[in-house]
Amino acid sequence: MVKAIFFDLDDTLLWDQKSVKEAFVATCEVAKVKYGLDVDELEESVRKEARELYSSYDTYAFTQMIGINPFEGLWGNFQDDHDEFRKMAKIVPTYRKETWTRGLKALGIDDSAFGAELAERFPEERRKKPFIYEESFRVLDELKGKYKLLLLTNGSPELQNTKLEITPELIPYFDKIVISGAFGRGKPDASIFEHALEIMELDKDEVLMVGDNLMTDILGATRAGIQSVWINRHDKDRNEVKPTYEIKDLEELFPILDKLK
Repeated sequence: MVKAIFFDLDDTLLWDQKSVKEAFVATCEVAKVKYGLDVDELEESVRKEARELYSSYDTYAFTQMIGINPFEGLWGNFQDDHDEFRKMAKIVPTYRKETWTRGLKALGIDDSAFGAELAERFPEERRKKPFIYEESFRVLDELKGKYKLLLLTNGSPELQNTKLEITPELIPYFDKIVISGAFGRGKPDASIFEHALEIMELDKDEVLMVGDNLMTDILGATRAGIQSVWINRHDKDRNEVKPTYEIKDLEELFPILDKLK
């Protein structure tokens, strides 16, 4: 019998992709005003540079293991208590400035001072734009009190807590919050799921994991022997990872839970 639900945070409850997109648009608009650049082209250029630069640092393997993406590197400060996070904290100011400067340069604008200005602007815009899927609260309201709820998220503790601070209404729903950077390993490693079971004092067959990412949330749950629900809002193609259930909207959880009673 299912007693608890583990939720992923980014793009499951929080619409992180939209927040990042809107922050890019707002920042690139500044470049449009100054240099007449096309907003979409600059965003694409900066995203490309971000991916390439991010993967060139020796912290890359760590960020992959904990689950921190290049765009989080463009606004997180990583003031976390861990040697690799301390390395990241030193790298990110240069990383941001370089990413935006290179993105501009690829479109023919050689202006490192402006690159630095945009690098500062992006984190401000991202913090101003927290989006939560409209069904998130309806679903959590319905579940609270009937099931134990745990938030299981990959990332830097500081950055994930910042996301929660700018959407404070989410926090009270959860009995526990587990962040990969604090635990030391990220999804899809089975150990972080086992840790979550332990602190909730539950067996694996008493839990349902809900997440949007096949390669982290669903694969990790499968490895830990936990049933999973893949929230596939955007009609992504399946791969070899098989969720127990697939839904398009979080409200589709209710029939699944009724069936499992």
